[in-house]
Amino acid sequence: MRRSSRKSGSAAIPVTSSSGVSDLFRCATSKAVSKEMERIDQLFHAYMDKSLGMVGPEGIESFCLAVGIDHTDVRILMLAWKMQAEKQGYFTLDEWRRGLSALHADTILKIRKRLQELEKEVMRPTNFLDFYVYAFCYSLAEEKQKNIDIESACELLTVVLGFRFPLQVSKFIEYLKSQNDYKVINLDQWTSFLRFCNEINFPSLDNYDAELAWPLILDNFVEWMRENL
Repeated sequence: MRRSSRKSGSAAIPVTSSSGVSDLFRCATSKAVSKEMERIDQLFHAYMDKSLGMVGPEGIESFCLAVGIDHTDVRILMLAWKMQAEKQGYFTLDEWRRGLSALHADTILKIRKRLQELEKEVMRPTNFLDFYVYAFCYSLAEEKQKNIDIESACELLTVVLGFRFPLQVSKFIEYLKSQNDYKVINLDQWTSFLRFCNEINFPSLDNYDAELAWPLILDNFVEWMRENL
């Protein structure tokens, strides 16, 4: 009589389907995301102003202190950009979740580390233009406001552009504070100055052509520069 090649006492090995493995993975991922969001929410409530239902100026200062940066540091503005925050000095729960979940930062320690990565992300040319425009719009205090006053523009330029183009920014601010023709800066003037910094040789200005489509404020700035060389 022929013996079976399978031993009678051996157990059959269960075969797990690929769909079963995928389901388990999705379930584990979903739980991890849920836990991460729970911790993000806990952080929000730790800094939230209960009377407002959002993180306000005092909460942001406390948050910055915990993270180890000044509340005027450009990185807090970068974080606001990542959150797509709408109102300056305030973070809603949805904005908070959007930014921190995108960074996968659910603890203060992780936020400290992720801010370095966020800086690199913002510095990419296409991202920086978006961030630069966002910084202007974020500074508009009222819904229908289109311009920012010269003093605020100077402060904002120092924060968002001063570390990249220190000489151009310092000279432009010097010009803005010395002139009397302009009381406010609009978005076109704001974005044109970034293009000016990227394209124009400074301080020689030898490739600046006033016949090209530059705002008048930059024509006047260049004229002022040449007079004061």
